[in-house]
Amino acid sequence: MSIRFWTKENKQPKQKKGFLREWGDAILFAVVAATLIRWATFEAYTIPTPSMEKSLLVGDYLFVSKLHYGPRTPKTPLQVPLTHQTIWGTNIPSYSDAIQLPSYRLPGFSEVKNNDVVVFNFPPEEQHPVDLRTNYIKRCIAIAGDKIQMKDLQVYINDKLVPEPEKVQYSYFLLTKTPLNPNFFKENNITDIQELYGGAGYVVNTSPETAQQLKGFEFISNVIIRKDSVAQPDVFPFKPSMYPYNKDNFGPFVVPKEGMTVQINAQTIPLYEMVIRKYEGNENVVVTDSSITIAGKAITQYTFKQNYYWMMGDNRHDSLDSRYWGFVPEDHVVGKAVLVWMSADPNAGFFDKIRWSRIFMGIK
Repeated sequence: MSIRFWTKENKQPKQKKGFLREWGDAILFAVVAATLIRWATFEAYTIPTPSMEKSLLVGDYLFVSKLHYGPRTPKTPLQVPLTHQTIWGTNIPSYSDAIQLPSYRLPGFSEVKNNDVVVFNFPPEEQHPVDLRTNYIKRCIAIAGDKIQMKDLQVYINDKLVPEPEKVQYSYFLLTKTPLNPNFFKENNITDIQELYGGAGYVVNTSPETAQQLKGFEFISNVIIRKDSVAQPDVFPFKPSMYPYNKDNFGPFVVPKEGMTVQINAQTIPLYEMVIRKYEGNENVVVTDSSITIAGKAITQYTFKQNYYWMMGDNRHDSLDSRYWGFVPEDHVVGKAVLVWMSADPNAGFFDKIRWSRIFMGIK
């Protein structure tokens, strides 16, 4: 047996990294760190459309928390880091869907609640994998298991009238005696304006409070809210003969909940067939007006495999939301919008571009 008590120290200096290698290591570390932060904690988003005005404005920059509901494991792992659908500044796809993995949600410290402002992947967009579909932002009006109904613009959850969002907007006919100066709309915080044919007035999107104030101007003859009273075939569940719904009046029906069982018949098929066919992972689903078969077997009842949500924009008459494509699956939920960290008015001049009052504003 030999015992080694002492070894001569190797005093040769370590070889110094080259300039390119040092920068390469730094960039690699930064990309990995940014990717992990973006996936697991917070991600930045921009508001591109007015569907949430005046709660959120076009040009608002948000932080969206993945911590609240828990981050999702990637479904599409073959992707250029820090991209979404395309490589920056090009139309070149930034991912390959050759490998699709099961997606799981890590524990969060909250669940999706009524009235949360939620970012999610757009459910009808089937040309991309679930985790790479376009990001939408809306308010969660009903959670899984809720019974929802909208009557004459008012939302009822489980048969109780719920308060409107603080900055809700509707569309109004603004009938005027004379053309209005653009400054008038700016002074009254109205940005969505369309002039009526023949100069009789305007169609504007604004809050009920502002609409009431407009009635007091001498040069305005009337302010009339735009309401729909007839069935609209493009409103969920897209069966006006059975469900004569429109964007202002629909329901009641129950939002699917994990473990909830519904009977499958001619009345329930329009409400739930899309969920069963598209979002539950079922194969070989065939739907008729009176039946659903899965893998060749007709079903008389169905138990849902995940939770669903009903999302709507605060700008109620200018929002593409659940009224036009149905329920949002839980595996499409990205995170909770929590903070406006920057806001820039796309229509303002250079010196008025920044909306200073909105910087670091909490979202509610």
